[in-house]
Amino acid sequence: MTASLLRGAALRLGGQRGWRRSLLAMGAGAASALSTAPFGLWPVLFLTFPLLVLLLDGRPGKGWRAAWGAACDGWWFGFGYFLASLWWIGSAFLVEADVFGWLLPFAVVALPAGLAIFTGFGLALARLLWSNGPTRIFALATGLVAGEWLRGHVLTGFPWNSFGYALAENLALSQTAAFVGLWGLTLIAVPIFASPALLLDPAPPSRRALWPAAAAAVLLCLYGAGMLRLRQEIGNVADVHLRIMQPALPQDRKFAYGERHRILDDYLALSGQPSTAYPRGLDDVTLLIWPESAFPFIYDLEPWAPARIAAALPDNVTLVTGAARSGRPPSGQTSSIFNSIRVIDGDGVVRQSVDKVHLVPFGEYLPFQETLEALGLEQLTRQRGGFAAGTHHVPLDLPGAPSAAPLICYEAIFPHSVIPEGPRPGFLLNVTNDAWFGLTPGPYQHFLQARLRAIEEGLPLVRAANTGISAVVDPLGRIVAALNLGEKGNLDAGLPRGLDTPPPAGRYGATPFAGLYFTTLLLAVLGRRATRTPENTLKS
Repeated sequence: MTASLLRGAALRLGGQRGWRRSLLAMGAGAASALSTAPFGLWPVLFLTFPLLVLLLDGRPGKGWRAAWGAACDGWWFGFGYFLASLWWIGSAFLVEADVFGWLLPFAVVALPAGLAIFTGFGLALARLLWSNGPTRIFALATGLVAGEWLRGHVLTGFPWNSFGYALAENLALSQTAAFVGLWGLTLIAVPIFASPALLLDPAPPSRRALWPAAAAAVLLCLYGAGMLRLRQEIGNVADVHLRIMQPALPQDRKFAYGERHRILDDYLALSGQPSTAYPRGLDDVTLLIWPESAFPFIYDLEPWAPARIAAALPDNVTLVTGAARSGRPPSGQTSSIFNSIRVIDGDGVVRQSVDKVHLVPFGEYLPFQETLEALGLEQLTRQRGGFAAGTHHVPLDLPGAPSAAPLICYEAIFPHSVIPEGPRPGFLLNVTNDAWFGLTPGPYQHFLQARLRAIEEGLPLVRAANTGISAVVDPLGRIVAALNLGEKGNLDAGLPRGLDTPPPAGRYGATPFAGLYFTTLLLAVLGRRATRTPENTLKS
């Protein structure tokens, strides 16, 4: 009796039409945002993903007509999800509100609307593979993950808050990413979270419970395997002493050229403070790390700056800092300004510079730069002509320390794209300036994504952020030390060792995910062939 009542309620829910259906899908997407950092309430997806199954079950018609309807459901779900989880991007438009404030409502709404297209595509593909059997949760996974993968690659890609990060909120479950990467984690997450919908199928109770029980068993196995993996002990690299300086400088001051002397003096004074770990201050440090765009000037064009740094740094200290630099434009580009990481020795001399390869659209450059600038538009950094992009990732060679894979700002969010060619580096170095987004969920989400790259690659992560979150993370994703968002100070720590052998995701890239994806696709196709596709699954 209870099962019949629940099925009837589910039938009415999935059979909603018009604005009620759109509002239901959008509300489910918005609720799903609670699974993202800093909330981490990932069990909410056990409610919202089954609702997606019900909506697809209740979608009338067949073939492309049903797929188009499913795309609309997916768009509303995605719009709610991205609107609720990415609203904080609007904070960047308030830094110079007199210039960019009028764009805030467009940015806050337009980005979620665009990203939701990929969710809509995913549900359309899922509906084309739909069946009235339990394997339809694999159809949902196949479609949604295809949309998510495309979102991470099309138009330079933006894989922010992919659904797999819900499992990454739990450190034990996040270990799965070492084997299948973010996309594989997403592919595993979707059918697990969607499985409660199968409890409403018109089948004997034992059959209805089989698949959700199997999903729970898989989740428990992943958790158990993760806990076993976390039993590893990770030592430190000998004679490498890190100091990460987090200045917590507000964004409206960070690029103030008139304050350049004061800002550099403040950086040096804060960096030189003694601590419990380093009682002699910088004399005990080997690598001093500053965040992205630390200087409100071009270092090479300010002769006083190298002299001041040379006077403050002991000979044994190497400064690694984010800083804009001027150079020859790469082939096919017109800008000569690069967003870079620079390695500076104790004499103030720049020993190496590596340039950001993956620039932020509308933040560091404009699509159709010259045309839009002629119309009076400019990117948030207000760098005339935009920044030039580096041609390829280059490892950082650091005196007295392992080489590093440099990741500037959101370059850390792209799985399988963080390691330069050549010998394996010793750690990931992420410098960022999350001050654009204030004390919002954005910096927490950014840190979680960078942390998952450490797990995928089996390498420690050293992260320097202007306002936070700065941290040292071991190759299993465990936080060794961290400074909170908005906190000013130094983070002193050793450098954890990387794993001796890269995990499968780090060694084989997306290959394990591809194998898992085609297996899931095969299950969805076989399930569709074995059962008919009704106009409404719950009516069967």
